[in-house]
Amino acid sequence: MSASTAESLRRRTDKASNISKLVRTFLTIKSFLPGMKERRAGNIVTLSSAAGRRPHTRSPIAYSVAKAGIELMTQDVAAQAGLYGIRVNCIAPETILTERNEQRIPDEQKAALIESHPIKRLGTPDYVARAVLFLVSVDSSWITGVILDVAGGAVMVR
Repeated sequence: MSASTAESLRRRTDKASNISKLVRTFLTIKSFLPGMKERRAGNIVTLSSAAGRRPHTRSPIAYSVAKAGIELMTQDVAAQAGLYGIRVNCIAPETILTERNEQRIPDEQKAALIESHPIKRLGTPDYVARAVLFLVSVDSSWITGVILDVAGGAVMVR
């Protein structure tokens, strides 16, 4: 296989993988929503990305579009499921320092990312987990259809 063929195959696989994130989110909601409607209660928290919130020259288009689709689907489901006492919200993190990202992102790039955030640090998985815990808690019982940017101020949308 030539290098150009391999690269073309990798790009098509990446695009399919990104679109499948949207489809998997849809199918997961579709499988749980009927039981929640029957019980007339529930919380759904979807996961998107800052890439779905605003255009960026380094965000792969298929990835950004899939994440934006998750956000719109979240809001549509929130609008329709609220009648059943079901709240649906979305978390949209920016760069999160997972173990993989710690190893993969060079220190120079980490420093540049830190400088791009009003809160001069990068997020951790714990920040995302705490945001999810808030959205499923009683403290957020009147919140639905929200896209919560867990992004250190890097994404500010009106």
